[in-house]
Amino acid sequence: MKLIPALKSLIITVILFSSATLHAATVDTVTIYSNSMKKNIKAVVIKPDSYDQGKTSFPTVYLLHGHSGNYMNWITRVPQIKKMVDDYQLIVVTPDGAFAGWYINSPVDATMQYETFIAKEVPAYIDSKYRTIKNRNARAITGLSMGGHGGLYLGFRHAYDFGACGSMSGAFSLEHITAPQYGVSRLIGDTTNKERYREHSIFKQMETYPKDSIAIIIDCGREDFIFQMSQRVHDKMVELNIPHDYIERPGKHDWAYWRNAIQYQLLFFRNYFDRKL
Repeated sequence: MKLIPALKSLIITVILFSSATLHAATVDTVTIYSNSMKKNIKAVVIKPDSYDQGKTSFPTVYLLHGHSGNYMNWITRVPQIKKMVDDYQLIVVTPDGAFAGWYINSPVDATMQYETFIAKEVPAYIDSKYRTIKNRNARAITGLSMGGHGGLYLGFRHAYDFGACGSMSGAFSLEHITAPQYGVSRLIGDTTNKERYREHSIFKQMETYPKDSIAIIIDCGREDFIFQMSQRVHDKMVELNIPHDYIERPGKHDWAYWRNAIQYQLLFFRNYFDRKL
């Protein structure tokens, strides 16, 4: 019996769709209570296709958004990340870091304690609700722009919790990001106190490199308007003999670049997990 072309095409489409849905990452939206800020905050959790097919525990990558973004950015702007989660067999968590939370504990605003939330409260919740491997060798943290700052800043400051950290197009030099629209000055205060700003940046944290070494990846496009910040971090790490992977290639401060960069970051972390676990 011959199938007419339209019917044949429909059957093929249904088969392909069924195959894809049988083996596809799943996406949860969760609400996490922050005791440090006394409020509920949302996050997306992306689980690999095999999560519901057994009792295996998985390593976790905490993936941070940029300034003016939110917890949904990565899954809506880079839907391909679900396939990456399947390919690398890990859990990806994208927590909300506020419009301009900068992943720090504000010394002047008790309602903005996003270092504690992201580095402590979110992993504690995820470890209690999901089958994660509960040690630093199975946790990594990275992000884009403001989240790139957060990835390295929190990775260094909480090296007993994260074994690897990264940055894409990181906005690192907080002392130079004092224009009111970026929100840094509202978190840190007096813009003339450059040392306080430096204390909240990776440049200060690098000077006290963690006793337990961490795997580090830094990535930025050469046409990015803050490209020099990543160069400065790289140069400082070379000066301090801090091992790290550093990538620069054509690209701007945009989603076209980050869609590409996240693939390299997740591969880097998967290789790290394979060496350590």
